[in-house]
Amino acid sequence: MITPSSLSSGSKIALVAPARKVAEDDIAFAVEYIRQRGFVPIYDERLFLSYNQFAGNDEQRASVLQHYLDADDIDAIMCVRGGYGTVRIIDRLDFDKFLQKPKWIVGYSDVTVLHAKMQSLGIESLHATMPINFQDNSKQALDTLFDALCGKEIKYDLPQQTLDILSKMKGEVVGGNISVLYSLLGSDIFPDVEGKVLFLEDLDEYLYHIDRMMMAFQRAGIFDKIGGLIIGGLTKMHDNAIPFGMTAEEIISEKTKDKNIPTVFNFPAGHINDNRAIILGRRVGN
Repeated sequence: MITPSSLSSGSKIALVAPARKVAEDDIAFAVEYIRQRGFVPIYDERLFLSYNQFAGNDEQRASVLQHYLDADDIDAIMCVRGGYGTVRIIDRLDFDKFLQKPKWIVGYSDVTVLHAKMQSLGIESLHATMPINFQDNSKQALDTLFDALCGKEIKYDLPQQTLDILSKMKGEVVGGNISVLYSLLGSDIFPDVEGKVLFLEDLDEYLYHIDRMMMAFQRAGIFDKIGGLIIGGLTKMHDNAIPFGMTAEEIISEKTKDKNIPTVFNFPAGHINDNRAIILGRRVGN
């Protein structure tokens, strides 16, 4: 995997909205915070385009992202929020020039589409919090984001039991949001999971939806191939009046219990304030 160049004081970070629309007030705190960290946030009025629920129509969102993918003076691209929409523009993008000078792609949730594309291109990317969340994020979430961008080792303060299980995992970390990965299943950018450590997280899903997606993964042989499983936040799950009968964690455990896969639950990443950065494509273990 190729590691994008590290950032330093004065590096330029492009802010983009490849999915849901955003207002200037939504990111004001983050823009100032990025400046305080010593970086230069780059964006223009196109960031605040509006087309129904999206930050501009598909052509506009793709055009903005393409501009920053190609720009030689941009050192990282940070998606300001998720929502839904990145999958609608991924096939409009040309990564030829980007491959000549890869840069960090940052975000989570719907940004899983871009992470999957990066993995297919052999480039590391950063699953981390986004500007719309900065004001509510924990210090660890923000520190791990900027430490990773600057090439510093990410240090996780985790329970010893979690660290012991993580130490048994070997392979590159791939994955992201369950629902987004489910939408990519069978496509050319669904991550190659053979021998990899799969990271999963999700928000605001019905428990039977989680089961349906896990059944799809199981039937596609995903859990037969991976060498480790890291489950982040499974946040604000819903149930029906007639209970499904299992928690989201129990649903995942049911699909993997006979696979002898080292598994960590409740890893601090995903749709939570303590959303710590994970370098996707980075190998763990020896």
